[in-house]
Amino acid sequence: MASVLIVEDEPKLASILVDYLTQSDYHTQWVDHGNAAIEAVHRYQPDVILLDVMLPGKDGMTLCKEIRQFSDVPILMLTARVEEIDRLLGLELGADDYICKPFSPREVVARVKAILRRVGPKDSDGVSHTGFSLDETKFMVAYNGVQLELTVVEFHILKMLHREPGRVFSRDQLMSGMYQDNRIVSERTIDSHIKKLRKKLLTLDDSLELIQSVYGAGYRFMT
Repeated sequence: MASVLIVEDEPKLASILVDYLTQSDYHTQWVDHGNAAIEAVHRYQPDVILLDVMLPGKDGMTLCKEIRQFSDVPILMLTARVEEIDRLLGLELGADDYICKPFSPREVVARVKAILRRVGPKDSDGVSHTGFSLDETKFMVAYNGVQLELTVVEFHILKMLHREPGRVFSRDQLMSGMYQDNRIVSERTIDSHIKKLRKKLLTLDDSLELIQSVYGAGYRFMT
């Protein structure tokens, strides 16, 4: 049973979400304060997080950035402020989707289902059923039991692409995600990292061409 962590300070809304998700066979946990969210993510290891933007303590945007430092868990942002949508979808936040208040609880359940379908099922140890998995604690990738060590930058590039299969990431987006200190990095640097990463992945399986170039746009991960 997939689990959903709800980070929402409105008890009535949170209760409705718990009810609808439970009826759809999801296991739920709820926290009502931003300062309790990070601990809850570590404790409950949810499959999806519903994260309100406006929270007491740490706000949702800050929390999204912090969660992305240690987890790829899908995050669905909840917001009542339409003007924040562009920021919510920005790579610097790492959110997977957003939904505007007021919303239908059924739509939230549908979005959760869609996110889980996109991410795909995982075994209890986090290994994808496709045989491909990432180990964030060791900066290693494994394919059908064969492990490969990557550099920190290579790992984070692969993690970004792997998190959303099929999505095309521009070089600028990849650079923004790789380097949080706003350093100036050329597009050729990203291309060089991608080239080395592809070469390493081929050592796992010489037919494993997971990272595709999209002419004039960037790169995408294809399973």
